[in-house]
Amino acid sequence: MRIVVVFLGIILLLQQVQAQNLPELGDTSGTLLSPYMERKIGEQAIRDIRLRDPQYLDDPELTEYINDIGRRLVAASPDANQDFEFFLIQDKTINAFAMPGGFIGVNTGLLLAAQTESELAGVLAHEVAHVTQHHLARLLGKQEQMSIPTLAAVILGLLAARSNPEVTQAVIVGAGATSIQTQLNYTRDFEREADRIGFQYLQQAGFDVGGMAAFFERMQKATRLYENNAPAYLKTHPLTVERIADMQNRAQSAVYKQAPDSIEFYFARAKLRAEEGVAREAVAYFKELVRERRYASEAGARYGLASALARARNFAGAETEIQATRKLVGPHPMVELLAARIRVGAGDATGARRILRAALERAPTYRPLHYAYVEALQEAGQHEAALAWLADLVKTFPRDQRLYSLQAKSYAASGKRLLLHQALAETYVLQGTLPAAIEQLQLAQRSGDGDFYQLSAVEARLRALRAQQVEEAKRR
Repeated sequence: MRIVVVFLGIILLLQQVQAQNLPELGDTSGTLLSPYMERKIGEQAIRDIRLRDPQYLDDPELTEYINDIGRRLVAASPDANQDFEFFLIQDKTINAFAMPGGFIGVNTGLLLAAQTESELAGVLAHEVAHVTQHHLARLLGKQEQMSIPTLAAVILGLLAARSNPEVTQAVIVGAGATSIQTQLNYTRDFEREADRIGFQYLQQAGFDVGGMAAFFERMQKATRLYENNAPAYLKTHPLTVERIADMQNRAQSAVYKQAPDSIEFYFARAKLRAEEGVAREAVAYFKELVRERRYASEAGARYGLASALARARNFAGAETEIQATRKLVGPHPMVELLAARIRVGAGDATGARRILRAALERAPTYRPLHYAYVEALQEAGQHEAALAWLADLVKTFPRDQRLYSLQAKSYAASGKRLLLHQALAETYVLQGTLPAAIEQLQLAQRSGDGDFYQLSAVEARLRALRAQQVEEAKRR
């Protein structure tokens, strides 16, 4: 992952993270960062990534898929005492990283490099273990006197330094080789702990436990082949022969459980591949797969071809392939979303809305369908219908900031100023920016178009957020 700016001050702060001040492995009682601080640091860091990293991938379908895998692992963890959020970075390098507070980033290169879903799950399980064992929080535990924004900057700087050779060299020069080596030794201890606990999560979640060892073994071979150009994951997760052997021994001792790859795994990979590079090259790639039957999933290959053809604006060909995909897997939500995009591209917006509405009847909990349907209504100028559709959704999913953003768009188009600012306020609350949320509610009070009940609701929410702001200030 490439963070745009790494300040010299971060390098100086990293010097203070000395290994001799760390709690013992497995002893989270010695963690000086409270769960509240961990979450706030993570929220600040992810907000900076969303706003400043152009590689942050805001794709609802892929995000839903990676979070579905993550939810399975978290549900299998007795140590997961906070919410988790998994997000994607558009980067071909093979990498993943954990941040305090339950935020886990995954490079698209990792998804494409994983040969099975269990391999992908193995990496995510390892990252979940980093969070549940508070590894980064324990590295930063002695720095609690620093502000949350500063600690978040340290996290982003550490991620950048650990994955960028030039920055790494600068850190070594600034902090001294002994200090860096001591931190690296502790990092390797953390890696072994994450292997052991992540393996348990992987097993309890019902994945093939051999996936973790298989992925890391392949990464180790890549290190020998490419030497200085090793996969980025190995730069942020030091790998040893002992770790590989330990994972293999654990897998051999475990009861074997077959874990077939889901169709979503193939669709997600195909979607990424279809959107890479030049459209005509993506079309040629998938056409060759289909023609020569070089695929693990025919449905995945045809879905990828349909996506690539749509990107190349060959909507007739894309329609043919999406129909072939439907025959193989039925009306899958990801297939129906692509079918709707193909209809929109062909100029049939009404047909697209019809496809989405039918798909929602079959898969009412799949949020990417809801997003697409609301956006289709908005594109048609049907903002009242969009707001009616969103009304129940924001109650069902009160922590989904995308829903509030969609609400705000339709309120703005409908000239409903109070409700616009109210929706924006909730978006900012979920982003962790209380001052901006409070400002939006103050604008709502001055909008001049709210009735008594709406103004009362705004006032009550404003009081609650101000009280929360005071409480947070005490805890910093």
